[in-house]
Amino acid sequence: MAIAHDTGHGPNDPRVVLVRHGETEWSRTGQHTGLTDIPLSQAGEYKAQLVGDALAGISFGLVLTSPLARARETARLAGFPAALPDEDLLEWDYGAYEGTTSAEIAERLGTSWSIWTDGVPAGDTPGESAEDVRRRARSLCDRVHSHLENGEKVLLFSHGHFLRALAAVWLGLEVKDGSLLALDTASISSLGFEHGRRVIVGWNRVPGR
Repeated sequence: MAIAHDTGHGPNDPRVVLVRHGETEWSRTGQHTGLTDIPLSQAGEYKAQLVGDALAGISFGLVLTSPLARARETARLAGFPAALPDEDLLEWDYGAYEGTTSAEIAERLGTSWSIWTDGVPAGDTPGESAEDVRRRARSLCDRVHSHLENGEKVLLFSHGHFLRALAAVWLGLEVKDGSLLALDTASISSLGFEHGRRVIVGWNRVPGR
């Protein structure tokens, strides 16, 4: 996706702004939250409003959100109640590992574990593979293409692991390379271009911190 007129500099350059949803009780305790529809905590609601303060006055040609309540509510509190739900923005489906922490999974397996390299187990509740997540990320990149070509910005509200995977795919890397990109709740990041190449413009900015 080359943007011929892009210089990679200046506030009007096309870019994709990523917002991870605000804190939930499960994100606070480190429990893997895929498709479980956990609401924002009180702190999560407050920080979503700070995200809105940080984005105030910026014009976006397209605003999308994960259909899950924690992302939709973050979008609403940030001042984007009309954000369009898009299932490609759902969090990684953890299958049988839903609601557990990495430490609990490692104890169960008797060895270290990472979603990025070890994935989730097959079986009655298989979850998603890294390839499944990569396909969704590629689909999103294709969807925002026309808006970026027109010089517009795109705003996406989603989840921690998926946004990290999306950034890796944006850069032409493997999904597992998202493990190198730590991402806090209620954070703002942006993807863009520099001299025609895809780059990370900013990462993991948490308003008010």
